[in-house]
Amino acid sequence: MSAREEAARTLLELDAEVAACRACPRLVAWRDEVSRVKVARFAGDDYWGRPIPGFGDPDARILVLGLAPAAHGGNRTGRVFTGDRSGDVLFAALHRAGLARIATSTAADDGQALTGCRVTAAVRCAPPMNKPTPTERDRCAPFLVREAAALHDLRVVVALGAFAWDASLRTLAALGWSTRPRPRFGHGAEARMGPLTLLGCYHPSQQNTFTGRLTPAMVDTVLERAVALAAWDDAERPATARAAGVEGRRG
Repeated sequence: MSAREEAARTLLELDAEVAACRACPRLVAWRDEVSRVKVARFAGDDYWGRPIPGFGDPDARILVLGLAPAAHGGNRTGRVFTGDRSGDVLFAALHRAGLARIATSTAADDGQALTGCRVTAAVRCAPPMNKPTPTERDRCAPFLVREAAALHDLRVVVALGAFAWDASLRTLAALGWSTRPRPRFGHGAEARMGPLTLLGCYHPSQQNTFTGRLTPAMVDTVLERAVALAAWDDAERPATARAAGVEGRRG
């Protein structure tokens, strides 16, 4: 079995385990309520209403990490950063960077695919007020450790926000890499951890994008750095990613 096949098998098994998790009573109750008592604009949608697995390439060299699914985004569509404004910003940037097939992520069956990249969250259920408790964070942490360990060629972690930055450091420490002295989060922050590089990016939340604290160009700069650190050359990088990159930059 090749490294890619082994990673794909491991991630598939992990994804199934994530989707079936009911370990946190508060999060289970909230995701069930949100899925049942729907907002008007999604009244006709069937909500996923379960924990959200990661999404992307088993050969990913770049792991993009967010906080948790949105109540009416991933919790509705069943795919992380899909069907909400944060995802609109993120997937458009991934497309411009040559990592996403298309510039949008609206539904689990929309034809989106990632090349060389995987997107996931530190907490897999949508939390009330977008604020998981420390206990909920810690219960979910082993999923992220196993996901990162399964990515056999992982080179870069992009942390979207301070919560994801902290989760990344905890994950890397669990994988055996020294995180001391502890690097501080900031947009564009960069820290080397053994064979991996951790990059910081403000979270593409509406609070950040509507106020101008985070612009598309700022996200592009971080992802361009991630691609450079992933160290693909022209021959090695998958053709789908090269083509997507050309199309994205023309746009």
